Amino acid sequence: MTPAGQGVGGPLRTYSRSHGAAGTIRAVQPTGIGVERLSLNQATVKHLDLGQAVALCVRHGIPAIGLWRDRVAEAGLPAAAAMVRAAGLHVSSLCRGGFFTHADRDARQAALADNRAAIVEAAELGADALVLVCGGLAGGGRDLGLARRMVADAIGELVPDAQRLGVRLGIEALHPMFCADRCVISSLGEAVDLALTFPADAVGVVVDTYHVWWDARLASEIARAGTRIVSYQVCDWVLPLPQDTLLGRGHLGDGVIDFGPISASVAAAGYQGYVEVEIFNSGVWEAPPDRTAATVLERFAATFGGR
Repeated sequence: MTPAGQGVGGPLRTYSRSHGAAGTIRAVQPTGIGVERLSLNQATVKHLDLGQAVALCVRHGIPAIGLWRDRVAEAGLPAAAAMVRAAGLHVSSLCRGGFFTHADRDARQAALADNRAAIVEAAELGADALVLVCGGLAGGGRDLGLARRMVADAIGELVPDAQRLGVRLGIEALHPMFCADRCVISSLGEAVDLALTFPADAVGVVVDTYHVWWDARLASEIARAGTRIVSYQVCDWVLPLPQDTLLGRGHLGDGVIDFGPISASVAAAGYQGYVEVEIFNSGVWEAPPDRTAATVLERFAATFGGR
């Protein structure tokens, strides 16, 4: 059994801030975001199908959900859209599009076709954003500049589709450790630079605390993003990191991220949308889903000061 505070939930202990002491536990800084703005990303309850995840949200009074395309496909797009609407849930995001960086032209065209399908899905679901994880180095190569040009070119090709269907594409910067294999956009600043080259109604950015909390320029880049922020995703950075670093996310309060300043910056930039809890963690996935949902709610209220 994993102890409370090690990534799978349990009561959140609140401690006063202490300066300079080794091993100090940070203070919780509520920012006045109520649970009416909470969204549960499906990845947090990975083993549930769409119907089960929707029912979980309804049982716990969670008003929004972030959907994943594989689970939508299992249910069928029309049925998935009807299911979410019947439950009264808002779709805060659809994950994911992207993975544009292929050395082979046919593979690049296939990626574009898949992303166009994702835009159609996002429109049908009424999602606030289609999240783009843009892809790593092309074909095992080393040309980072080439990969980034492929990303920019691909997004440019998708803009007309996004505008036609009223979908906003959200460029998500991933932590630099994922640059080679998952995303060559490695800081929020890079994501903002890229988004600003396209119309605001079509392309924005995703702020995911797991990926950007470390950045000394984060506050200024959030301010620069402004209304280009189309999604705000939160989870904690837990230590020690697991061997699969993708799974090094925890419940709010289980790690080292100071959510108060980041959330205040996001609010000051003008973002008023849902705050989506997205956790990749094997322990969380194995926990009973109702316990996970209860922990998400408890930690969200404790961290952001709303109930």
